[in-house]
Amino acid sequence: MVHVTTKIDRADRALIDELGTFSAATIHEAQGRKGALDSGIKPIDREMSFCGSAFTVVCHPRDNIMLQVAISYAEPGDVLIVSSGDQPAGQFGDVLANACVARGITALVTDGGIRDSREIRELGFPVFAKHICIQGTVKESLGPVNQPLVFGGQLIRPGDVIKGDCDGVVVVEREEVASAIDACRERDAAEAGYIERYKNGETPIQVSGLAPILEAKGLTVDQ
Repeated sequence: MVHVTTKIDRADRALIDELGTFSAATIHEAQGRKGALDSGIKPIDREMSFCGSAFTVVCHPRDNIMLQVAISYAEPGDVLIVSSGDQPAGQFGDVLANACVARGITALVTDGGIRDSREIRELGFPVFAKHICIQGTVKESLGPVNQPLVFGGQLIRPGDVIKGDCDGVVVVEREEVASAIDACRERDAAEAGYIERYKNGETPIQVSGLAPILEAKGLTVDQ
């Protein structure tokens, strides 16, 4: 069994950067309301945001040896996707965050726990986690690096594009990045039009075309 796969396909860097200009919510909606990760995975600082290529790793609960392996092989621009069984333990802290920064890694997303959150915030390295916990971890069990995995309720393949911001995290299949960008542009333009109509005095019922829907559902209004 090969534990570490080093050769993965990644989307074009320019496309990743352009996708990153849109919010996670916009990307989720624009690609057909898909790709949203478990909303319990949150940034440790709401100002943190990122966009990069998924570099997946599976850690056993309360064990971080494979996370350290993944950091050693990840490339600049990669986002570490750390599956660890939704366990509250401090698998990642400021020392490993500095290792990530030194290697040019873009961010870390985990369904497990991290610690040293203040130091990581001061460092400015984007970390999105399910738990903040001081409990220590061991370095014992091997696991796969860069294999497809179900994480946060979504299938993530190595090289898929991950965007995270204060609202959450979304995954875009690497083959669909260009079409997702086009859909995001269209959605942003449409929403700008909605806002302008609100400013001109129209109501959400008018802007969203809700009148026939509400009538069919039997909505009554006291006039």
